[in-house]
Amino acid sequence: MLWLAQGQLRIAAEVEGRYQRQIAGPITAKRSCDTIQSVLCGGDALMPTQTGAVGSAKLTLHENGTLEYQVQVTGTGSEVIEVTLETKPRRRNKRNILYDMTHSYRDGMASGIWEQMNGRDAHMLLQNELFLNVATRDFEEGELRGQISSLLYNGFLARYQALPVPLAGQFVSPPLRTGAAGHAWVSLDDHCHLHYEIIVAGLGKADDGTISAHLHGFAELGELRESSSQEHKRLLRGFFGTEAQGVVKDLDREFLRHLSQGTAFLQVSTKANPQGEMRGKVHIPNHCEAGGIRLAPEDPEEELLGDPNLRDPEELKKDPNSCFFEGQHRPHGSRWSPDYDKKCSICSCQKRTVICDPVLCQPLNCSQLMHLEDRCCPVCEEKKEIVDRQRARDSSEGCYFDGDKTWRGAGTRWHPVVPPFGLIKCAICTCKGATGEVHCEKVQCPRLTCSNPIRASPSDCCKQCPAPENSPSAFSDMMQADGPRACKFGRQWYMHNESWHPTVPPFGEMKCITCWCVSGETQCQRQECPPATCSREGKKEDSCCSKCQAPEVLPDDAQETLQEEAKDPWGH
Repeated sequence: MLWLAQGQLRIAAEVEGRYQRQIAGPITAKRSCDTIQSVLCGGDALMPTQTGAVGSAKLTLHENGTLEYQVQVTGTGSEVIEVTLETKPRRRNKRNILYDMTHSYRDGMASGIWEQMNGRDAHMLLQNELFLNVATRDFEEGELRGQISSLLYNGFLARYQALPVPLAGQFVSPPLRTGAAGHAWVSLDDHCHLHYEIIVAGLGKADDGTISAHLHGFAELGELRESSSQEHKRLLRGFFGTEAQGVVKDLDREFLRHLSQGTAFLQVSTKANPQGEMRGKVHIPNHCEAGGIRLAPEDPEEELLGDPNLRDPEELKKDPNSCFFEGQHRPHGSRWSPDYDKKCSICSCQKRTVICDPVLCQPLNCSQLMHLEDRCCPVCEEKKEIVDRQRARDSSEGCYFDGDKTWRGAGTRWHPVVPPFGLIKCAICTCKGATGEVHCEKVQCPRLTCSNPIRASPSDCCKQCPAPENSPSAFSDMMQADGPRACKFGRQWYMHNESWHPTVPPFGEMKCITCWCVSGETQCQRQECPPATCSREGKKEDSCCSKCQAPEVLPDDAQETLQEEAKDPWGH
């Protein structure tokens, strides 16, 4: 079992016969990006306590079967005498200790590596069947206890960069003796938006068995002042079960300063303790300005493909179809490059589900391939030279738009073509001759006074009143998302409801097949031919189906001869 946990056992499968083959490999513990963690509280102790103390643990299972642990303990009223890793008690209140970490505990932290973990122990760890227990002078069997469990991966990098902030009743003002506790990961991104993820444990349960935080818990951000009565608090959001996560994008300068100085706090309150059930200090050094810093998108496509900054963040939070990924809310239908792979992955939001796919590179028909630093797929060497020449042109002459890979003259205005959405009539791009930059903005639609506005054409961006009710007043409308999209077939773009015969090299135009564009999707169908009932068939030129040939018109004497032959075909 020890060899099993350490990856020293191999498994092999082979086939006999003329060609013997074998596959083999080591048996190792399941690797995952999930975070293994535990919140230790008095409410979950074998004999529940209410001291307002907290324990917070983060663990890592390594490939060689060793377990790295970090356990923080704070707020206890007496000295910590034991920190242990245990299984569920075999008998009532009879502890079963797997590993004693006490030797590594000093200054409120137990940290080290357990090297003798066996296969059964690793299995129990990954199945959430292990517990951490902290005993003190006042509670020799355990003041704090917590189940070790995995947090599913969600792209929140703070989990891997720092230990969580302990949340304890002892840190509430005034201190609260509670059996609940928690911990939280808090970070600032490049936009100076604050991301948080909170885990709580030990909260009292209602009569129906539900956790009170599910209905009555909420989290707050606050600033520690000289007088507790002057604390400024900022409501975050309610809990779902024992977890809460979100992002705050409009922090003021004062609070950002408190974060930098370590005089800010994160607090969880409940119905039983509306002034605070648990609290922890938050210290994030930063140089942020009020309201956060908005970084310009790296290319204009990002602005068009649903950047959440184009919509009110609060509106996105309320949208039932929006997605939350890597600390940001994304609108339904948006596409973006994820932080973990900016070059070679594309993510999309589809009704609360984030789907990320690798960029597929098309095969190139050239002998020399070049890899560009800012692109995932290679390009032909001759194309790279064209791109380099385009980018090296004097910026006063024009702009290179990466969306449709075209060069535009200075001052040019156009509707962009952005794959895979096609022509976007709800956006106007302008080439800034002075800087060589492409600036894209939403089309400004006129304000309409009628009650039944319509689109004259399905591809139009703005609606209009049926004549003669048009009103010229200007109104900034959101980019229409309900207009039908164009289709790309081969190298050509086709508008909604447009039909065509596809061209397939080397056969040319396929006149027996008709394709048409339906809201961004291409549909094709072969023409069905009716069965021919005549004996003489011939294919008419430029036609798909065989057609009966018309009988030839003969002179009257020839027709009489044929009729006679039909009566007596043997010439009798």
